[in-house]
Amino acid sequence: MNTAPTGATVDEARAFLARHPDVEGIDIVLSDLHGIGRGKIIRRHELEALFAEGRGMPASLFAQDIHGDDVEGALATFSDKGGDSRCWPVPGTLGLQPLSGRGLVLLQLFDSAGRPIRHDPRSALMRQVDRAKAAGFVPMGAFELEFYLINASPGVGAERAQPVRALLGGRPLASNNCMSVDELDEMSPFFDAVYAAAKTFDLTLEAMISEYAEGQFELTLRYRDLARAADDLILTKALIRTTARRFGMTACFMAKPFGDRSGSGMHMHLSLADKDGTNLFADAPDGTLSPLMLQAMGGIRGAMAETMLILAPGLNSWRRFASNSYSPAQNSWGIEDRGVALRIPGSSPKARHFEHRIAGVDANPYLVATAALGTALDGIDAGADVGPAGPEGAASAPLPPDWQSAIEAFAASGTMLDVFGAPLRDAFAEVKRAEHARLASLVTDVEWSIYGNSL
Repeated sequence: MNTAPTGATVDEARAFLARHPDVEGIDIVLSDLHGIGRGKIIRRHELEALFAEGRGMPASLFAQDIHGDDVEGALATFSDKGGDSRCWPVPGTLGLQPLSGRGLVLLQLFDSAGRPIRHDPRSALMRQVDRAKAAGFVPMGAFELEFYLINASPGVGAERAQPVRALLGGRPLASNNCMSVDELDEMSPFFDAVYAAAKTFDLTLEAMISEYAEGQFELTLRYRDLARAADDLILTKALIRTTARRFGMTACFMAKPFGDRSGSGMHMHLSLADKDGTNLFADAPDGTLSPLMLQAMGGIRGAMAETMLILAPGLNSWRRFASNSYSPAQNSWGIEDRGVALRIPGSSPKARHFEHRIAGVDANPYLVATAALGTALDGIDAGADVGPAGPEGAASAPLPPDWQSAIEAFAASGTMLDVFGAPLRDAFAEVKRAEHARLASLVTDVEWSIYGNSL
């Protein structure tokens, strides 16, 4: 039995091919720094070789900006001279996309000696997972994602993008029908197709709700080991996009696609278990909160300012914080408070965990999970104090005021150096500096309308 450095085996490929004799193409997907899928569509006869031998892919994909253009400063962090590295399948992520008729599998990148490429976000997460396991912890987690469904149309821009019409009945989704069951029923052909696709990936999607804006929805995913939870989020976004296209819609994962409507977040739930599955964040016998959990939260709060570039990676990300309605822009914590950054839900004492609420849905889940787990472990190592709950604690731990400040805070952070390693930290910072410079040079239509005929 051939085993990839990820742990995937050829038997997984053979079982897939046997279950799906009509599948002729498979999407092989490597998530870049932005969480964008880069890769190829291979043919059926190539799948076993992918699992047995890997597949060449340039590591310079991790030096690209969000448009796919190379960033010179990020390329300077590589020493491979542009040669191919080897992609290997992530075990358990191979499944069928029913509406396209193709398979899909996620990848992780390694060098010729089988060592994980330091620029790969999934490799960074696996290093922190290994660190946790060495300390006797099994990281557990789940994500929630919010997104818009908009009409597929030529051109871009908020003035062109409109919420979809209901698939059943055809009425426009033109009101904030938050938690409307009727609205979910009207869109049920789309959601049923997403859930059906998820089953082929052992991907348990849970509750779906209509969110706080027309055409906005929220989907929650099953709680499980943290690395697979991040894989699940990547797969879910891919399935939502693929399915939306087949229904004549576009799935929008911008953090703030409309200035006057609700932004879209990507909340992450986190806890630590022991090797037997016992939740180490469970309440103490006297009913008080777990000291281990509070130390983990203290570590995250202590480095929150330095992680903001991960949580809010682009210019549009920061627009989501303009309104503090369920989009916390302060470094705060609390119990059953949706206005704080770190929320302890009112779960049962045995199932206690916390929710990290700052990240937008445009963030890379591998990087978000890496930052949260790495700084949580730092907090445990240091016995960190979580500080006072609510606004009082937030005042003592300010966050960067804007995107450029977040870029420089991340680039200069020794904590981020330790958590992500120099290649990834430096490449991500250079990519975001280039992206910031590109956007800063653009003169918008709004500027023309305000200043062009007035000065």
